[in-house]
Amino acid sequence: MEHQLTIYNTLTRKKELFVPLHAPHVGMYVCGPTVYGDPHLGHARPAITFDLLFRYLRHLGYKVRYVRNITDVGHLEHDADEGEDKIAKKARLEQLEPMEVAQYYTNRYHRAMEALNVLPPSIEPLASGHIIEQEELVKSILDNGYAYVSEGSVYFDVAKYNRHHHYGKLSGRNLDEVLNTTRQLDGQEEKHNPADFALWKKAQPEHIMRWPSPWSDGFPGWHCECTAMGRKYLGAHFDIHGGGMDLIFPHHECEIAQAVASQGDEMVHYWMHNNMITINGQKMGKSLGNFITLEEFFTGDNPNLTQAYSPMTIRFFILQAHYRSTVDFGNEALQAAEKGLARLTDAAHTLEKLTPGERSTADIRWLREKCHEAMNDDLNSPIVIAHLFEASRLINSVAAGHDSLTAEDLDELKAAFRLFCFDILGLKAESTSNAEREAAFGAAVDMLLAERQKAKANKDWATSDKIRNDLAALGFEIKDGKDGCEWKLNK
Repeated sequence: MEHQLTIYNTLTRKKELFVPLHAPHVGMYVCGPTVYGDPHLGHARPAITFDLLFRYLRHLGYKVRYVRNITDVGHLEHDADEGEDKIAKKARLEQLEPMEVAQYYTNRYHRAMEALNVLPPSIEPLASGHIIEQEELVKSILDNGYAYVSEGSVYFDVAKYNRHHHYGKLSGRNLDEVLNTTRQLDGQEEKHNPADFALWKKAQPEHIMRWPSPWSDGFPGWHCECTAMGRKYLGAHFDIHGGGMDLIFPHHECEIAQAVASQGDEMVHYWMHNNMITINGQKMGKSLGNFITLEEFFTGDNPNLTQAYSPMTIRFFILQAHYRSTVDFGNEALQAAEKGLARLTDAAHTLEKLTPGERSTADIRWLREKCHEAMNDDLNSPIVIAHLFEASRLINSVAAGHDSLTAEDLDELKAAFRLFCFDILGLKAESTSNAEREAAFGAAVDMLLAERQKAKANKDWATSDKIRNDLAALGFEIKDGKDGCEWKLNK
């Protein structure tokens, strides 16, 4: 490949040259949402991070099979092994079928991703649609001696696995540390070890979502789905597995253990994780009163927000920070991002109107090279944005007549700007909503009527009558009163 992409591998804790196992094909698996509530910022960041990677890999010429799962069963309320299934709980409270809840929030997730201009994955498997694959995974781990059956549930034997392999290699933990930090929960007496995690859980009588298995009527453990579906669609060895940093332990740690215990070696070559999101310096959480859904960001309907923020403002704000750094959402920072995005989109519009000159007074060939260089350095989107801002200054200088570009250089500038701003960063021009159009429309009419009032105050009757007559010709009815004037549009 022409470009030397490096990515940070969480497993080795260093940046590595990306070398696909089966070039030009690339297999990429990213943990998707658990669909029991409205999509929020925690869903947006990994989606945008790995959308950026997906776009760039395809730009480099790779054929990418991108798998992003939907968790619609097995994600329990208290932790990975105990409590009520979150989707089943929502279904019970709202007197719905669990799959109604899952479908409703899946649809809302898809609409939010479309608004953020996140490309759909190649495959989007459901955990509930792959019960057989998860049962087969559990059987293979049992056959290899790394799991045991206890009262109808199946648990992974972490201590036995750790004697032959390293449980904790992804997160950097040792088993003693894991044991010391594992909570003692009701129902865990059936485990050999508090750190053992469920591969299959026997369903209690009140549990709605259940399937038959050799061990009991029950459901798969949360960690099983990604290992089983990753193997089904990407094979026993694939290139990239990604998700949020909060998934490193226990979820992705358990995935590594499951893969090794079932097939004898690891499935994933590169592990990638985006960092966390905070709201005004605090972790986002309902208990803290700072939980904001994406829909609330888009409408501004949340007491923590001073205004609405468009989907592209959210996307731009996330891309302004490197994916491995934390991102703190606050109104001032979002408003600054809104202005920065406007600068880029205004420059893009201006660029399309530029006409070539006889000679170039500035070099533009650097833009493509520098942006590639930044992207190849572990997807350094903030540096790409900085280069686009620099290009925007040149665009405005050419528009003002201070610089000029030949037709060839202007075409290169347009191509490079479009490529990195729109195709790779995934920004796009946003259409104005009906409400925004109506507000702007009304403000324009009010401004004209204010000018008419000034003309009347100055006894400039000609201007006053002209504004009134011109508005009437457009279908407006103007009524003068002692407190000013009112208007309406006759349909």
